[in-house]
Amino acid sequence: MILTLPAYVCFLQPLQSPTIPQSPTRAMGLLSIPTSSSSSSSSSAVPTLFLVCCAFFVSQALGARIPHPERFLPFIWPLPEKFSFGNETLSLDPALSLSGNGAAFNIVREAFERYKGILFKHGDRFSFLRTLRPAYDVNKLSITVHSNSEELQLGVDESYNLFVSGAHQLSGSGGVTIEANTVFGALRGLETFSQLCSFDYTTKKVHISKVPWSVRDKPRFQYRGLLLDTSRHYLPVNVIKQIIEAMSYAKLNVLHWHIIDEQSFPLEVPSYPNLWKGSYSEWERYTIEDAHDIVNFSKMRGINVMAEVDVPGHAASWGVGYPDLWPSPFCKQPLDVSKKFTFDILSGILTDMRKIFPFELFHLGGDEVNTDCWTNTSTVNKWLQNKNMTAEDAYEYFVLKAQNIALTKNWSPVNWEETFNTFPSKLSPQTVVHNWLGPGVCPKAVAKGFRCIFSNQGVWYLDHLNVPWEVVYDADPLEGIQKASEKKLVIGGEVCMWGETADTSDVQQTIWPRAAAAAERLWSPRDFTSGKHAKVTALKRLQYFRCLLNRRGVAAAPVTNFYARTAPDGPGSCLVQ
Repeated sequence: MILTLPAYVCFLQPLQSPTIPQSPTRAMGLLSIPTSSSSSSSSSAVPTLFLVCCAFFVSQALGARIPHPERFLPFIWPLPEKFSFGNETLSLDPALSLSGNGAAFNIVREAFERYKGILFKHGDRFSFLRTLRPAYDVNKLSITVHSNSEELQLGVDESYNLFVSGAHQLSGSGGVTIEANTVFGALRGLETFSQLCSFDYTTKKVHISKVPWSVRDKPRFQYRGLLLDTSRHYLPVNVIKQIIEAMSYAKLNVLHWHIIDEQSFPLEVPSYPNLWKGSYSEWERYTIEDAHDIVNFSKMRGINVMAEVDVPGHAASWGVGYPDLWPSPFCKQPLDVSKKFTFDILSGILTDMRKIFPFELFHLGGDEVNTDCWTNTSTVNKWLQNKNMTAEDAYEYFVLKAQNIALTKNWSPVNWEETFNTFPSKLSPQTVVHNWLGPGVCPKAVAKGFRCIFSNQGVWYLDHLNVPWEVVYDADPLEGIQKASEKKLVIGGEVCMWGETADTSDVQQTIWPRAAAAAERLWSPRDFTSGKHAKVTALKRLQYFRCLLNRRGVAAAPVTNFYARTAPDGPGSCLVQ
């Protein structure tokens, strides 16, 4: 791992008598990792310290980063880029106050109150029985945000620095400070701080262990997504919000909302009010106000919402309200490519949705398009002949026309990889290619100058219940890409929660904890999450994070289940399941 100088000094103590706990019994226990240096004698500590310190100062002069041999890792998920810690324990005041200001600080202030609710859920319930209020070490959290902007877009600065002072360094500032360039970096710092804290059932206080802490952190990828499918099964707004809340705990930052598909059209579209007649029922719908609420709720947690309208396939539900969109009553998709009305409706949908979704990316689908309906329907087939088009030409025509509509509304189009696989030279240069069919697509896309999102179905489709956490964890969006300029075009990755077999009853345990495995791959430096002992250490930390999710009310399934989302095999602690 990559550590700052205090951590080097900390870890250069003789290893024969470590003070590291053998099991993760509290929030900031440390995980001991086998290392060949564990047999070194104390007589070698001085020259080792001299050599490492020399290397450290040389590296700092050269601007380099030194990977430290894997020995100890804290139970923070995802693992920060750089960190150091000590051996003190401090108590946290339930009346913890916040210091900071700025035009966008309301986002931080609301987050601070949410995290206080998480940290002090046991409360100071019995304080009325005490004659004297107990003393606490930390009573104030200071947050400095350098920008007054609260605009949340792709690539927003999410870096932060977090410092927790030792007891001898405590001052009126309370000893805990977070510094960030944006409010969204401050949110990530608050999440990390919350994971440093744990409730001690003996003292009945919230403690910060392993103080002093120094954390300097930023994400590896700018796009860290979760797809949520609300067409195959309707998910109530409060359930979507619960999932968004859990995403913030793992530092995911894009909700890909696959709202509409062939099975149902649950979203209100004021310009074409009959469209949501394609919903399963009148109760399984999202109003414009619901959609606004979800977007605003997400923003307060530093999460963008990328909406998807999948065309021209996966759209049979549109014709329930407007049957003219079907090629025929007996052949309902793809949407009728021959009619101007089809594109009028598509434009109307995007116009209404642009008022709701400010994110710069909009997903237009384009996958799994079977064009038989076009060739088998006489009116459409005649139109193809008049245009001197094949069905494949019409597929390209439809996708490019949809892209142009999105571009006129100041969106960059995202399309599933079939569009790139079929007519790459015709796509808008602003296109983001979304991989899903298998490996090797992002290398091809970035080689042609396109941006790419990695979602290889073999590793990052959460509805594939037989894909274990370690397969999710091992996958890497940059696999097969060597050039630095091309690596930059991979904006990140996304795990996909397709809804054919997931509804309110099981969606959370299908998503978690495997989505968290991808979240660490997308946030933490690659050298932290690979190597000889990576999966050994990751398993214990992921089991701990799963426990944290459970404590926060998220129905995350056991980590080591053969099939995801199944119940535990028997009695036991969440730390070992």
